[in-house]
Amino acid sequence: MCAIAQVSTSGYYSWLKRDKHKDYADYLIIKKVFDKGNGKRGWRTIQMHLKSDNDIVMNHKKIKRIMKKYGLITKIRKKNPYKTIMKKTQEHRTFENLLDRNFKQDTPKKILSTDITYFYFGKGCKAYLQVIKDVATREILSWQLSNNLTMGFVLKSIKKLNNLNDLNKALIHSDQGFHYTSPEYIKEIKKLNLIQSMSRKGNCIDNAPIESFFGHLKDDVDYKLAKTFNQLDDMINNYMDYYNNKRYQWGLKKMTPVQYRDHLLSISH
Repeated sequence: MCAIAQVSTSGYYSWLKRDKHKDYADYLIIKKVFDKGNGKRGWRTIQMHLKSDNDIVMNHKKIKRIMKKYGLITKIRKKNPYKTIMKKTQEHRTFENLLDRNFKQDTPKKILSTDITYFYFGKGCKAYLQVIKDVATREILSWQLSNNLTMGFVLKSIKKLNNLNDLNKALIHSDQGFHYTSPEYIKEIKKLNLIQSMSRKGNCIDNAPIESFFGHLKDDVDYKLAKTFNQLDDMINNYMDYYNNKRYQWGLKKMTPVQYRDHLLSISH
């Protein structure tokens, strides 16, 4: 090799001993771990793998220095846009739990429950469903399917309530999620003259009516068979019609939600 490179043997060994090449053996060890991670492993992960996989203890400062010296640049994972979207600001507000699990109601359109759920469909695709439910009648008053978690689809669902009567001063209960604490949502709720109520943090039982509906929905709809967003949207819309108008419920005196709503209104007059 020295003859091919036209260098003297003494010169080659002198080159090996120079300071700038003293880390080469450690570099090869680090690079092996780095490459196994497809260039996505930072010094912390490399240090852990050196210890667990190779029983090599190496100072983190040395690992960082060698990575910098030999140009082992870690691929930075792109920020999840939804995490940015979901980050609350100082303008976001929470509200008292006015519902307080008082789920037994007998007046339509006075207590509403809302939340978001998700569905996987097609080849790893994900969709989000925002629903507003009447707690007294179990009727689904509004819903909106979306392929992203931006504010738009939640606001669309809320604005659909404009088409309904007798919602003045109704209570609308949700969790403390980003969408429901946002200034835009709060503004739309005030426009409809509704009163906000929120579950305690991390307590899904406080919003049991909507959680119960999501359970029935996912049991009844073969949503995983949907290959496209439009197919899933059709499935959801068809189910909402079925649930409101054709699905008889024992707890509603064996009526559908729409029938029970009309029944409650008839006996209240």
